Amino acid sequence: MPSSSFYAQLKTLLHHKALELGFSDMGVSDTDLHAYIPKARDWIYQGNHLPLQWMAEQLELKEQPEALVPGTLRVISLRMDYLPSRKGHIDVLKNPNKAYIARYALGRDYHKTLRKRIALLGDFMRDWVRERCPEQEINYRAFVDSAPIMERPLAEKAGLGWIGKNSLIINAQSGSFFLLGELFTNLPLPLNNTPQENQCGTCTACLTICPTDAFKAPYILQTERCIAYLTIENKGPIPLEFREVIGNRVFGCDDCQAICPWNKFAGVARVDDFAPRHNLANEDLLTLFLWDEATFLRNTQGSALRRIDYPRFLRNLAIGLGNAPSSPAIIAALECKLSQHNSELEQQTPWLHEHFEWALAQQQQPSRRRKRKLKRVGE
Repeated sequence: MPSSSFYAQLKTLLHHKALELGFSDMGVSDTDLHAYIPKARDWIYQGNHLPLQWMAEQLELKEQPEALVPGTLRVISLRMDYLPSRKGHIDVLKNPNKAYIARYALGRDYHKTLRKRIALLGDFMRDWVRERCPEQEINYRAFVDSAPIMERPLAEKAGLGWIGKNSLIINAQSGSFFLLGELFTNLPLPLNNTPQENQCGTCTACLTICPTDAFKAPYILQTERCIAYLTIENKGPIPLEFREVIGNRVFGCDDCQAICPWNKFAGVARVDDFAPRHNLANEDLLTLFLWDEATFLRNTQGSALRRIDYPRFLRNLAIGLGNAPSSPAIIAALECKLSQHNSELEQQTPWLHEHFEWALAQQQQPSRRRKRKLKRVGE
């Protein structure tokens, strides 16, 4: 049986390797999540997960990492910064003619980027151990949003940050614009014994800035009101009550991060995969709306934008166009889409036609819009 110093050395080497692979930090935790289970269950029992019923169905498995991968003793949590630049995204969000896309989705699909590197880290760990201790059994498995895992509690236990009031992990040195991944292993690596203290204090900026008031209370997000759910996971129409406040957010939302004071220190991506493609960091709503399905499929190949299909892409853009300043070009584009309502695309998604009609009505009669000041980051 290898000594504790053997595993301490391995952990140090893994940390160096993780940085070499493009990760921003690494930490190690055990699999004990009992301290987090009551809050997780209360969140589910109160229905805050709905309409994502699978979250309740997977809760029991999420509470037991060692049941997901038998023999697991440690979870190596990793974070990777994805923000292409600290500048520019607020300007896009405040320009009603631009399409705002969550910053993590501008480049290559992060699942592919992180999974490949976590697998390489696991291979490095296996090879190092086998070379020095051939008799030691070693098992490991990489995860990136690919299984029921309480990744934020595990990351908090591993010292990568604290769970903020917006339910995201916040790091005192790097803010929250980063992605998480995990490497489960049976090796008894030393634990991180100094988790970061929660430093949200009395700040509630992330809660009050939310365009759809999705936070019922600190740390309690109502999924059905979240713009990330409405524009991505939601496979049907977007409720009328949310359309105006969604503004120009066509894929996800970063408001609760952009307003967070800790993101003054947000880390910038060290991996080229997060570089924006096809001018998606600063593209006009109308330009994207004019993409046909073939262009959409070509330009989003290997991108997280493929989490939505072409009809949902048009749905989200139509809402953005409905909220944009009135323009003859926008009106003409919407009328063109409406004239194609008998196409196979519209027949498969009958609700899409109604979104075009709503946007056209907004464009043709802008004076009928509700006279209320929308909550905007940066104002």
